[in-house]
Amino acid sequence: MTPPVSVLVPVFNVERYLGECLDSLVAQTLPGLEIVCVDDGSTDGSRDILEEYAGRLPGMKILTGPNGGYGKAMNRALAAATGEFVGIVEPDDYVEPDTFADLYRTAAENGLDFVKADFDRFRDGPRGRTFVREALDRTGRHYGEIFDPSATPHAIRFEMNTWTGVYRRSFLEEFRIRHHETPGASFQDNGFWWQTFVRGRRAMLVPRVHYHNRRDNPGSSVYDPGKVFAMNAEYDWIRSFLEEDPAVWERFRGVFWWAKFKNYRFRFGHVADSRRLEFARRFGAEFREGLRRGEIVLSEFNFPERVLLRLYACGAVAAAERARRVVPSFVRRPLSSALAPAVKSARRLVRRLFP
Repeated sequence: MTPPVSVLVPVFNVERYLGECLDSLVAQTLPGLEIVCVDDGSTDGSRDILEEYAGRLPGMKILTGPNGGYGKAMNRALAAATGEFVGIVEPDDYVEPDTFADLYRTAAENGLDFVKADFDRFRDGPRGRTFVREALDRTGRHYGEIFDPSATPHAIRFEMNTWTGVYRRSFLEEFRIRHHETPGASFQDNGFWWQTFVRGRRAMLVPRVHYHNRRDNPGSSVYDPGKVFAMNAEYDWIRSFLEEDPAVWERFRGVFWWAKFKNYRFRFGHVADSRRLEFARRFGAEFREGLRRGEIVLSEFNFPERVLLRLYACGAVAAAERARRVVPSFVRRPLSSALAPAVKSARRLVRRLFP
């Protein structure tokens, strides 16, 4: 009998958190769940924990092998999956007991290629665990309705992740959707996200938190200061995928550059101090070339983002770094009326400098 959902769990040196993740899968209310865990060459006690839980999860598979990186581990798990749908749970995160029952029902009843739900980010501290809710669609316009992501480029602006939903496995197989395999690289979920949104025809967002994403794991690749240009490599790969079809590239070109800018800014904040100038120069060079080619659609960027983009592109690295610390307050919340005149003056000045 075909499992309703195959849950993929990539594992690498997460013994501290893995038990909570697997406990949440043991507690799932959906019968017949398949769990596919890939131990990607762990050197701690992760493998022992997996084997312990295999006795409590009859549908659990454990794949092992030398460390090949996130993309390769995820692709091995996808190849081993046999479920009607596929879900992903990172080994330092956990899910609610009815997560896969709810997502499976929504996807199956509506004939979806994929469905995604809201989530929260959490940290453990001296006063306990704290949570911050994240909405996939901050406009709130797309919840509970079927939409065509392949014809909706602005959907790329949804909060990017690959693990808050389920994907119809036949959809992934039809388009050979897989993770980019680069040994030692990171951020390979970005390419998977892009492929599903460019190829998907029927998708839905659910306004309920099912997934809890840990943000205090020091071993997370997000915080690895050594992988300086991993994000650049991933967006080079995404671009090559989009350019395979000129119509697709033209449809998604504007939001591609916006997403690339957003993620480069994120990456800049986690690059080691000794490599930050080097990263900023490459950041600027890529966007300078994008402007020269006329590929960047400035209307996709709000005003503070356009200021930063111009600063990086013209090589004003120090000014860009100072502005980078200020821009999030402009982007995420309205300015007080007391600051409005100063902002207007700054806008006039920047427009003179960067027409």
